[in-house]
Amino acid sequence: MTWIPIIALAIIVFLVTAFVLRMPRSGWTIFGAALMFGLSGYALQGSPGLPASPKEAVEQSDESAAAMVEARRDLSGPDFPPSALVVVADGFARNGKYADAAGLLGGAVERDPSDAEAWVALGNALLGHAEGNLTPAALFAYSRAELADPGNPAAGYFYGVALLNAGQPQQTREVWAEVLENAPEDAEWRDAIAGQIERLDALLNQGGM
Repeated sequence: MTWIPIIALAIIVFLVTAFVLRMPRSGWTIFGAALMFGLSGYALQGSPGLPASPKEAVEQSDESAAAMVEARRDLSGPDFPPSALVVVADGFARNGKYADAAGLLGGAVERDPSDAEAWVALGNALLGHAEGNLTPAALFAYSRAELADPGNPAAGYFYGVALLNAGQPQQTREVWAEVLENAPEDAEWRDAIAGQIERLDALLNQGGM
């Protein structure tokens, strides 16, 4: 009988995400598969009929992936909360499940092409899925984010990160400098990007990257 509430909870989560949060149909298959994957994993390794046994927590999330999500949120600002699909996709991205995140974000930008943060998140997911390589699809996502919201620094910043991963620090410096030049004087993230540029300059002056 213990499995009944677990399965019911999974069904409720799917229905809420699909109909209340209005996930596009293109994302139903991926999200449903993720739920089924979780249930099947629990079926293989879990023991719902046994009493709980406290254990030391094990960190499962990818720290660099989580940092990318938090950095994007900081650059987007607290006054512009992400859409429900971006929030769900961030959960996948934080755990390194970039393909699942990209699938959901593809539905998000299809539903609202003007959602700059969804485009940036899609670019980051594609970048992560390609192990840091700047693919044409990721570059397209960043360019669409820039078109959707020219004043949002996230697209330029993460494009610079991708260039840095590709071993192009000078190009990264140029992109970040342009982001800083166009930044409002009172932007909370100005000092953070200026600090990044200073550290990059120090490395470039030392000839080490």
